[in-house]
Amino acid sequence: VMKTSRFISSGIAFSSSSAVDHGVDHDAKAELRLTISAGKLIDCAMDENKTQPALPASPTGQKAAPMEITILVLPESSMLSLASTIEPLRACNRVSRQELVRWRIVTIDGGPVMMTCGLPIASHGRIDDDLSGELLIIVSAFNHASHAGSRAIAQLKKLSRRFKIIAGVEAGSWVLARMGLLEGRAATTHWEDFEDFAQAFPETELKTQRFVTDGNVMTAGGASPTLDMMLHLIRSRFGHRIALEVASVFIYDEAHAASDVQPAVSLGRIAAMEPRVAEAIRLMERAIDRPLSTSVIARRAGVSVRTLETLFRKTIGESPAAYFSKLRLQTARRLVIDTDLAMREIAIRTGFGSLSAFSRAFASHAGAPAMEIRRNARLANSRE
Repeated sequence: VMKTSRFISSGIAFSSSSAVDHGVDHDAKAELRLTISAGKLIDCAMDENKTQPALPASPTGQKAAPMEITILVLPESSMLSLASTIEPLRACNRVSRQELVRWRIVTIDGGPVMMTCGLPIASHGRIDDDLSGELLIIVSAFNHASHAGSRAIAQLKKLSRRFKIIAGVEAGSWVLARMGLLEGRAATTHWEDFEDFAQAFPETELKTQRFVTDGNVMTAGGASPTLDMMLHLIRSRFGHRIALEVASVFIYDEAHAASDVQPAVSLGRIAAMEPRVAEAIRLMERAIDRPLSTSVIARRAGVSVRTLETLFRKTIGESPAAYFSKLRLQTARRLVIDTDLAMREIAIRTGFGSLSAFSRAFASHAGAPAMEIRRNARLANSRE
C-alpha cells in the first residue's frame, strides 16, 4: 500500500508518494545511467561538517525506520518552494526502492491552504502536540505574521522540542525567528527581505547564502536553494549515491554549495556567455541604494565605458544606465506593493536623492503614481 500526499486543485487530485514510486518502467531504472559529472553534484559544501545536523545513520545490515518528516505549509506559500521540499523526498524513496522517508503535510487549522498561484493544497491534519519526528519544515512566503499569529507561534515553539531538526523555507525563517529559534544563530531568508529581517532580528547573524545550517536549525532562501538543502539532507542521511540519483531524476546538473550567495538577478546563460556583463549586473544589484556611475561599474568590471555600453546593448538590449535604473525601479515597485514602508523610505532604499525625483521616475516606469499602485494592490488582495 502506498501512502500519498494529495494535492487538490480545481477538482483534480495530484498524488506525491511518501512510499516507493511504482512508476512506468520503474524496474528498468534500477540503475540510473548518470552522465553528469559527480564532481558537480557532490558539492554540498564539504567544509560544512562543523554545523551539519546530526542525522542518524542506519546500522549496518539493519533496515532502519523511515525518517519521519512533518511539513507545515502556511497560506500564500510558493508552490515551487513546496515542490522543492517534497519532490526530493518522493524521489529518494523512488530511487532507493524503499520507504526511506515518510512525510505529512499539516496546516495551522487542518484545512487546505491557498498557495500564491491560486491552487489549494490539502493537508493530513493540523498542528497539535502529538506531532513528533526527526524533521519539522516550515514553508512560508507572504503575510506570515497574519497566517501564524502569536498563539500559533507559541504552539510551534512547544512543538519544535519534539523534533531533532527544524528548517525554515523562504519566509519560514521569519517564523523560526519569531519562535526564538534563531537567537544567536546564523540564518538566511529570501534576498528581498534581507534588510527588513536584519532590522527585525538583530540577534540573528543574517547570511546572504542560499541555505544555512547552524546546529539543528536550517534555513533556505527560496525554491531553488530549498532543493539544494533537501539534497544536502538526503546526502547527509543516505549517502552520495542516493543524492546523485535524486538530483538526476530532476535533471539537476549542478547542486550549489550552501555558501553560494543568493543572486537578486538570476543571470541564466549570461554569466557564461558574457561574464563582464554579469559582473556589471552583480555590481548594480549590490548598489541599489547607492547607485554607481557607468564609468565606475565599467572600471570595476575591467572594461572601458564604450565596451560596457556595447556589451549591454548586444546582450541585454539597452544601455547599462537604463538597465540599472530599471533594476532600481523594479525594487521600488516590490517595496511599494509588498511592504508598508513610507514612500520617502523607499526612495532612500532605491537610491533616489529626493522624494520628488523618485515619484517622477516611478510614475514613468509603472504608468501610475506609487500610492495608486499600492492602493490598487491592496484592493486586489482584499477581493481574493
